[in-house]
Amino acid sequence: MIAVLIAACLILFIWWSRSGRRPPAGAAELRLQETCSFGSDAGRGNLLGVQPYMIPDDYASEARFYAKLDGYLAEAKRRGFIGEKTIVVFPEYLGAWLVAAGEKQSVYRAPTLDRAATIIAASNLLSFLPRLPSAGAPERARRALLKMKADSMARIYQRVFSQLAQTYRVTIVAGSIILPAPQLRDDALLSGRGPLYNTSLVYGPDGRALAPVVKKAFPVAEELRYIEAGRADDLPVFDTPAGRLAVLICADSWYPQPYQHLKSHHPDIIAVPAFLYSAGQWEKPWTGYSGAPTPDDVDPNDIGLLTEGQAWMKYSLPARLRDSGARAGIGVFLQCRLWDLTSDGQAFALAGDSVHTCPRTDGAALLNLWLPAP
Repeated sequence: MIAVLIAACLILFIWWSRSGRRPPAGAAELRLQETCSFGSDAGRGNLLGVQPYMIPDDYASEARFYAKLDGYLAEAKRRGFIGEKTIVVFPEYLGAWLVAAGEKQSVYRAPTLDRAATIIAASNLLSFLPRLPSAGAPERARRALLKMKADSMARIYQRVFSQLAQTYRVTIVAGSIILPAPQLRDDALLSGRGPLYNTSLVYGPDGRALAPVVKKAFPVAEELRYIEAGRADDLPVFDTPAGRLAVLICADSWYPQPYQHLKSHHPDIIAVPAFLYSAGQWEKPWTGYSGAPTPDDVDPNDIGLLTEGQAWMKYSLPARLRDSGARAGIGVFLQCRLWDLTSDGQAFALAGDSVHTCPRTDGAALLNLWLPAP
């Protein structure tokens, strides 16, 4: 009898390991290295920037993705940063890697992103190949892969962020995800049939997605190889318990047009979900604008002279917030080691003329800003 039990346990263990299922993310896996808080609770609510540290296993399933993000919000609640007027901001591309959800273990163990993508395509040939002819060049394979997984990516993103918003009764800026022709139906995200967009959604405390979806208006040159640009004039402003909220996805915060458009819609708060490729990039020389013409108010002599981090402070949200009429803002960056892909960035928050930063880290960070009284 004991031998039978041992054999059964061994079979179960082998199945568990091969199926890609793992226990929910624990505190040690959060890799939370920095927690910063600025201001005091004036009853106006707060901005909570979550810079999660993501690895391939975090995208193996909906349960793992939820558990990882829930871990950060649980820690924020323990520290007193969660309330009915809290706006939580997650980083750009957080949902994009859901393209790997539900795949073989070899995907998550792959040494490079290209190898992981190849395994996903090979494992789903009957779905992948028919999408290649219509995917469009350049980056035909990448487009086909993202469109092949779009429906499942949208479902996971929708369920996870909707549930997190309901559970903690907060407003969530859900980072961003790449989807074809994203749309809302019955307050829920769906993928459509059409060009790919770098898209962010805002979820209310009741878990419903707020219309409309936010589409990145200024993709950088690398993104433009497979992502369609949205329109700066379509960027929305959302009513939240903490005030009127606008979302500028990463590079959108570097151009004057979005702020000029938003000013007539009277935002109180601007959130910037961001992504900066490769570890150490924050301290490297700034290479200038990418994907669209350099704005007239940018000094070309700063290219190569400023660091990337200094350029973020001089030309993105910290310098342009006032142009929108908003009183506060926050920017957060994805921290990750996703196959051979690494990232960088330093979370920052703004209130009036004050700029607050959280120390740079190669792990996760929480940045809390209590919104001051007007």
